[in-house]
Amino acid sequence: MKDQPASDKSAATERITFGGGCFWCMEAVFQRLKGVKAVASGFAGGDVPNPSYKRVCEGDTGHAEVVQIEFDPKEVSFETLLHVFWAAHDPTTLNRQGHDVGTQYRSIILYENDQQKAEAEKSKAEAQKDFKDPIVTQIVPLKAFYKAEDYHQDYFNTTGDRNPYCTVVIRPKLQKLLSKGLIREEPYIK
Repeated sequence: MKDQPASDKSAATERITFGGGCFWCMEAVFQRLKGVKAVASGFAGGDVPNPSYKRVCEGDTGHAEVVQIEFDPKEVSFETLLHVFWAAHDPTTLNRQGHDVGTQYRSIILYENDQQKAEAEKSKAEAQKDFKDPIVTQIVPLKAFYKAEDYHQDYFNTTGDRNPYCTVVIRPKLQKLLSKGLIREEPYIK
């Protein structure tokens, strides 16, 4: 695991980091959007350098499980990514997604520039109309992203129904988004 510097992306792409519960779920969702070029599961928003998955799960590093998304804005807009983000999880539950409980499962957008911040805040206000309870999603600057261990990368595509979590949590989430026309069934990237 290492901090990913800004130079690790192509000049034609942009990057955003989202947390919406388990990173396996978010990774599977965003891999199924045209224009997304890479998705990495990892940790951000904490204060401990190079945390391990085990350490983050202990809840004392301040990190959230996140996905860092590299996308081509000519193929998929930041607005579309935000729309899918709000639809892919419940942004009204503090430090929780379903049975996953802890600060590492919080809803968070980690922006890289002022434009992303402004668009995220505008999108959050618009998304609030779709939820009865207040959205608790944090919108904060990305300070560092730490890629999770290799076995967390491309998890749903490589593990699928061999893990009951994938069957019970991830597959229904993908089906819901597929039925809304927000994603496609097969990933564009792996």
